[in-house]
Amino acid sequence: MSAQARTIKKYPNRRLYDTETSSYITLADVKKLVLENVEFKVEDAKTKDDLTRAILLQIILEEESAGAPMFTSDSLSQIIRFYGNAMQGMMGGYLEKNIQTFMQIQNKLQDQSRQVYGQNPMLNSETWSEFVKMQGPAMQGLMGRYLEQSAQTFLNMQNQLTSQTRNLWGNFPFPGFPGQPETKKEDGEEPKS
Repeated sequence: MSAQARTIKKYPNRRLYDTETSSYITLADVKKLVLENVEFKVEDAKTKDDLTRAILLQIILEEESAGAPMFTSDSLSQIIRFYGNAMQGMMGGYLEKNIQTFMQIQNKLQDQSRQVYGQNPMLNSETWSEFVKMQGPAMQGLMGRYLEQSAQTFLNMQNQLTSQTRNLWGNFPFPGFPGQPETKKEDGEEPKS
């Protein structure tokens, strides 16, 4: 957040107060700020704790409950399984990069539609829907190829990390570690540990 970010205070009664407009606002108003790309920070009015993520998650929950969810139960279950997993830290960055790439693709499509229709397609939802329908197969193919490449890159990175870990730790005498040579035992002798 920049120093210019708008501050919204959350009070114990769960009300949100916009310090810029000196008025109470709703989650719908916060969603509007997000859609308008307004930088803001939600903080606890008493403790000054940053509550921005919690409020954004609350908006997502409302959107998901509103009838046209973006996430399937399976995808949410998969995300939950990453919590506490060694790959948890990487998963957030991976999702963020994929969302950024998706937004770049969307921006390019909007630029193309402006060339065809000569206006901002987001201002006219019918025009934008028509354009997306026309570009649908191409867009799905593009996203499919990108995700396949992304998944392959991720798997290659994981294999490389595994190999580097084996090379690093393989030089230490940890019994039972993959890649460690088995200790030979002489006839009648116990294995050396």
